[in-house]
Amino acid sequence: MEYLIEIPKLLLIIKLMDSKEVLKLYMQCFSEHLKEIRKKKYNSMDAVAQNSVFDSSNYNKYENGKGNPTIETILKMASVFKIPPKELFDFDFDIEKYKIDE
Repeated sequence: MEYLIEIPKLLLIIKLMDSKEVLKLYMQCFSEHLKEIRKKKYNSMDAVAQNSVFDSSNYNKYENGKGNPTIETILKMASVFKIPPKELFDFDFDIEKYKIDE
């Protein structure tokens, strides 16, 4: 559902989104960032699997935006990449851009 708000010399479109839609967009951003981090540390997802508790298919779902990692998984990822956990979330996502249908 979209709302069109017209203000003189300004056109603003607010898209009302289901929280699941916003989560999907967020997970896409997370997965792209995770892939960037992994490429800096390892050449492939198989290399991640060889150096961690993840098997390649399990890790693959996070890089493809199909999985929703738990806090425990986030900590394991940070450990594998030898980074603070907060770096996994260091990407741009403007939550104010979305009007979440509660």
